[in-house]
Amino acid sequence: MSSRRITIITPTFNEELNIQDCYKAVKVLFQDKLCDYEREHIFCDNASTDGTPELLRKIAAEDKQVKVILNARNYGPFRSTFNGLRHATGDGALVMLAADLQDPPEMLAQFVEKWEEGFHVVYGIRANREEGAIMRLVRRFYYNLVNRFADIEIPLYAGEFQFIDKKVLDSLMQFDDHYPYIRGMVASCGFRAIGIPYTWKRRKKGMSKNRLYHLIDQGLNGLISFSNVPTRIGMFVGLCISALSFLYTLVQLAVNLILGRMAAPGITTIIVAVFFFGGVQMFFLGFLGEYIGSIHAQVRKRPLVTVLEMLNFTDES
Repeated sequence: MSSRRITIITPTFNEELNIQDCYKAVKVLFQDKLCDYEREHIFCDNASTDGTPELLRKIAAEDKQVKVILNARNYGPFRSTFNGLRHATGDGALVMLAADLQDPPEMLAQFVEKWEEGFHVVYGIRANREEGAIMRLVRRFYYNLVNRFADIEIPLYAGEFQFIDKKVLDSLMQFDDHYPYIRGMVASCGFRAIGIPYTWKRRKKGMSKNRLYHLIDQGLNGLISFSNVPTRIGMFVGLCISALSFLYTLVQLAVNLILGRMAAPGITTIIVAVFFFGGVQMFFLGFLGEYIGSIHAQVRKRPLVTVLEMLNFTDES
């Protein structure tokens, strides 16, 4: 067996229907196309309430190349995944392999091939999605929005399904972020990167645990993590509205002086203006609040996750 080790991180939450399929898919891959590499598969469970923890304990007892981190509560997929990366010992790592296998594990062989060619980051590009047209449009809009607003270039349609070299992993460990936006963090590290397109598959078993609130939360985190553009847009919009209001005042003054009307009825205009400006202010105050909330959480220095139990980890690993 090669001395080169590959780590795969899989976050889980109530995925008892998919755990075995995910585990077997990775194991078979290392028995076939990646047989020259050592496997390290780290499952990071977010306090599942179904049979996931017991199933992971059984797999870990039978296969020492499988390691398990059981969190004390649900910290979400990104915090849990980043904590798993902290414990990765591979020469390269697949940042996130979802347990539902919507990101095809067989792509790992292609990632490793590009890695051996000298690329430090090999990311999957979700060129096609087996999901509804509305969600595809929403995701496409979001990816373009983040890419345009970010201070760095984040690859379009790329998620956490990407392979990174140990040099990149070591760089990631320098980050101290309470809510890691991992794809942005990887992009900010630089290094030589390449993308490989693939089809994001429809979930075959179980229900997605990412509800609308979680998607919005993750989306906002992506917007504010690597960009201050939203606050600058707020400032720009505020200046434009102020300028337009000042011009409107001058027009009204001229009309009153020319026509001799010192006051106009305009009650409807006032009501509309009050609600409009109030809405604009609340919108951008909300964005500002997201930044302040993120700063507040960061400065309190709470642990990224609290671990309940770790299986198959040793002092050497």
